[in-house]
Amino acid sequence: MKVLVAMSGGVDSSVAAAMMVDQGHEVLGVTLKLWSGPDGQAPTAGCCTVSDGEDARRVAAQLGIPYYVLDYSDVFMAGVVDRFIEDYAQGRTPNPCVECNRTIKFDRLLSQAAEFDVELVVTGHYAQVVERDGRWMLRRGVDLLKDQSYVLSMLGQDQLAKVRFPVGWLNKAETRELAAALSLRTADKAESQDICFVGDRDYRSFLSDVAPGVAVAGDFVDRDGSIIGQHDGYTNFTIGQRRGIGLALGEPHYVTAIDSTSATVTLGRKDDLAVRTVYASDASWVDGEPPVDPNVEAQFRAHGVAAPAMFWENGGEVEVRFAAPQTAIAAGQTIAFYQGDDVLGGAIITATSRD
Repeated sequence: MKVLVAMSGGVDSSVAAAMMVDQGHEVLGVTLKLWSGPDGQAPTAGCCTVSDGEDARRVAAQLGIPYYVLDYSDVFMAGVVDRFIEDYAQGRTPNPCVECNRTIKFDRLLSQAAEFDVELVVTGHYAQVVERDGRWMLRRGVDLLKDQSYVLSMLGQDQLAKVRFPVGWLNKAETRELAAALSLRTADKAESQDICFVGDRDYRSFLSDVAPGVAVAGDFVDRDGSIIGQHDGYTNFTIGQRRGIGLALGEPHYVTAIDSTSATVTLGRKDDLAVRTVYASDASWVDGEPPVDPNVEAQFRAHGVAAPAMFWENGGEVEVRFAAPQTAIAAGQTIAFYQGDDVLGGAIITATSRD
């Protein structure tokens, strides 16, 4: 088949491209330009660096495949970065990787793939796409420590029919071994754990540079609503945060709620972080509709552990009740639903309840 491989300049996508070539496919390599500085220059950290692009280009040359750069910076800014800023302005905790997959890689890129007359789009994600009884299934990757199915939980039948994740059948060590055996320049390349457009700084510094007006000062309050201090911007805090609060309260306190309307940050004890019920919206389902069995495992962090729960869905709105209390769940995060290693779908958390 003719396939298009999204090459980030890292070892995973390099090996994915090599595997496609080895299987005899006609392969095209593309790098997505997603982010640039205010003057259009390439960043020095995060995604889209000059060195990342050069690594991808040279791997493509070594594999003997055509290579292109696609500039998606405008749609990335509107669909991912602006939403990231807005989420923090609303007191939410966003997951930009999920939104990037939704908006860019498995929407814009899939749409443009037709221009290259390709049959499949391939990426270096650690997940699996399999066909079962005439339906496409999304499953966890073999390497559970690197599994990325959570950030792909918005994919449905139309997308899964057109995408493949070849390294999802490998563990990370095997990926690096294969890259080394092929003498790929990315074999020993370190992984970036940063939000791509934030780079090696923290998100607070990013917000202060690009949207300084969102950091509105206000009050710290306790769980009874009494004022116990002041902060210099509610966007500097996330649910579950303990360090960096800047108050001496005699015992550990955690951020338990953020109210953007009043710029109030509520602090409480660790027990105050426990919630049993999650409300979410914009649900999408791998099979096109929610499963009949309401018993699922629900995961609300990219590398978290899925916990037993039950869900109720109505018109894209979902209520999830965990079998046991969970901690530090924030509005804006994705909640992904599983049955075993099968991904059922996902939604965006809007609110939580202790009950």
